[in-house]
Amino acid sequence: MIIAITGASGHLGRLVVPRLRAALPTTDIVALARSPEKAADLGVAVRAADYDKPDTLDAALAGADTLLLISSSDIGRRVEQHTNVIAAAKGAGVKRIVYTSLLHADTSSLSLATEHVATEAALKDSGLVHTVLRNGWYSENHTASIPATLQAGFFAGSAGDGRISAATRADFADAAVAVLAGEGHDGKVYELAGDAPYTLSELAAELSRQVGREIPYRNLPPAEYAALLREAGISDAYAEAIAQFDVDASTGALFDDGRELSRLIGRPTTPLADAVAEALANG
Repeated sequence: MIIAITGASGHLGRLVVPRLRAALPTTDIVALARSPEKAADLGVAVRAADYDKPDTLDAALAGADTLLLISSSDIGRRVEQHTNVIAAAKGAGVKRIVYTSLLHADTSSLSLATEHVATEAALKDSGLVHTVLRNGWYSENHTASIPATLQAGFFAGSAGDGRISAATRADFADAAVAVLAGEGHDGKVYELAGDAPYTLSELAAELSRQVGREIPYRNLPPAEYAALLREAGISDAYAEAIAQFDVDASTGALFDDGRELSRLIGRPTTPLADAVAEALANG
């Protein structure tokens, strides 16, 4: 059995590969990356695979039985890219695809949902056996801003009192490995989210506790928050998108209390305190 992993050099892929190595023989794992040299340190075979170049996908997927399709980071181009991968997988004789989608993609108000819904439809239309991992918000989406937050002296956002069921990328990587290396997951759609939802005010309070000084949360109008993000060097389009994600969070788009993630990985998801501590240690 050969398991191929797209985006293996990315944030999530780099966590999946070593966990999969602990569960399966190294010879059963193939890392796929647009720039193979960036995945050379993963300790498994590496093949060049570019979502935008179908000819590379055909060769990359040769002999693979299972594919972990980690969603592309190219927002706005994902449907074409994912469709390329699915078509190549079918042509190469891949028997099963595991796809990282978005929490409650079919009902989500997040702008990100549209491309995930289209990819899920493409998977269904392909006729291939597949499993959908609808990943919730990554804790790192918030903790990555901790260095800038400490410098500014406040945590900014537009999420109000919206509760966010985030989990760490490591939690989601463990879920992917549980499905890839396990049985009984074919045809399933998993809504994956953290066990303990938090508000951004609670995140700011936990950060304050760990650094020993007050770091308040400032809930800003989305236009003001987007302007702040642009000042930090984020592009206009992405700054507006991030601000809108917060607005959606304020109405519950990032909340889920089903605890499917912790059941799938067989342990509680990483607590907020631990996620903050890790960010501080690595910041």
